[in-house]
Amino acid sequence: MDYGYKIGGRLEFPKNKVQLVWLSPPDIHVPGDGHGLGNGPLPRLVIAELLVDELSPESQEIIRKYLKPEGGKQAILSSTLGSLIWEKPTSADFNQLVKESEYAAWALIHGYTLNHLAVAVHRLKHRLSDINYVQEYFQDIGFKLNKVGGDILNESEDGLLLQVTLASEKVAIEFADGVTEPITASYIEFVQRLVLPQFKDVQIDEIKEFHRREGLEQANANRIMQSALSQHKNETN
Repeated sequence: MDYGYKIGGRLEFPKNKVQLVWLSPPDIHVPGDGHGLGNGPLPRLVIAELLVDELSPESQEIIRKYLKPEGGKQAILSSTLGSLIWEKPTSADFNQLVKESEYAAWALIHGYTLNHLAVAVHRLKHRLSDINYVQEYFQDIGFKLNKVGGDILNESEDGLLLQVTLASEKVAIEFADGVTEPITASYIEFVQRLVLPQFKDVQIDEIKEFHRREGLEQANANRIMQSALSQHKNETN
């Protein structure tokens, strides 16, 4: 927020004991691209927090066993390098967290690394700017797409936010007790934000990010998070 980011909204995920906040980028001027929200290279950011105090005493003890008071200072470096700043966990500790929060278990294994990246397809060119084409493209070349709530293409209630998610690859994780299990890694999401009704008459070559649907969708986010984190238990098609 010191750099001009603003809180756009908050979402709650009670089942996984997670809350998140999404931040919109600062207004910046880009020559040839106008002035307004998101017209520059800065992305929206989503920051999630595991509500440790809402977990059972057993799970809280597991998490605090690994966390070190000074560890937070290295969180950004850890996320950049994709490395843990605590000891390698045991499979028993991992599976205990899975029972209560798949997000907690995922974070225990992957640390502060990026959980997912969302690509705004409406900012791409030609056919790739249409999320239906993006879906067909990845299906045709053999990628697995995540079925969220039974649907590959997820649509917000107002029909202005469309999302498609690639199924996460699994990586073989060797736990501290010698057990090796395939665990889901990060994943990529594709998002198309349609033009708001009040801007329907704006010429297509004049449309900026602020003309489009802003924000996240609670229902979509719930389904995507649950489906993406649950892949280590159930294969998706």
